This record gives sequence, structure tokens and C-alpha cells, in this order.
Amino acid sequence: MVRFRPNVAALIVKPAGQLLVCERWMVAGAWQFPQGGVDSGETPEQALRREIREEVGLLPHHYAIVDRRDGYRYLYPTEIRRRKLLKHGNHGQEQTYFLCRTLSDSPPVDVNQKCREFSNYRWIEPDEFDLDWLPPFKREVYQQVMWDFFAVRV
Repeated sequence: MVRFRPNVAALIVKPAGQLLVCERWMVAGAWQFPQGGVDSGETPEQALRREIREEVGLLPHHYAIVDRRDGYRYLYPTEIRRRKLLKHGNHGQEQTYFLCRTLSDSPPVDVNQKCREFSNYRWIEPDEFDLDWLPPFKREVYQQVMWDFFAVRV
């Protein structure tokens, strides 16, 4: 039986519509959205708020959740799947995406938190997202997410 790890991802947008993308620490050119696993006993909303705080330094009063969609799944490639099965017991991830709009008084994003998930960030227009920033196994999910939330084909 294929098992998927519950995961949340944040589409953080400014009021004017620019989308936050973050560059992976130690993987230059690998840009993605803040995201992470749902811990045991956590709701997806709690996991989202924790991940946003840990990865980009925004607190819940700095943004509003304006949409949520779930059921996005991907399988890890074979070489990653072996490690993840040992670590988490899962073959892939099932993601819930949240669209979050920053509020006018929110501080700048801070990716230099202690967790060191990301080394850099930038704000882009949704149609600027490039699938080449991602490993191939994640691209189909990101294509669908960009269409579902922004009606943009990437």
C-alpha cells in the first residue's frame, strides 16, 4: 500500500499579487514555496502557521488565509523513497496548499531563521514561476497548483 506523508504548503502573496518563492539552502537555483510536514496531533492550519513562522519568520497576525485546497500528491523518486521510507515510512507526500495574503503591516520576510531551510527569497508575478526550479517529481503538482490558485499555466 502506498503511504503519503501529510504536508502543507504556503502560497504567500502580497496585496498587489506578487508571490513569494524561496531558494533552498545549499541548492542554488532551487526555488519553491514554504512547506513542511504535518506533525502528529497537528491540524493542517497549525502546521501551516508553524512552517511559515519557522521558514520565513511571519507570524499569524502578519497574513490572512484566503483559500485552501488539498489532495495534491506526488511520489518520491526511487532513490529518495528508500530514505523517506526509513525516516517517515512514506512513499510520497499529500499536500494541502493555502493561499495567504500578507497584511499591510507585515514585516519583511526573514529566511535567515535558525531552521536554515532557505538562503534567499524573492517576490515574483505568478506567471514568472519556472518549473525548472523544481525536481521533476514535483513539477506536475506545481503546475496544477499554479492553475488552481492563479489560473496560470507554467
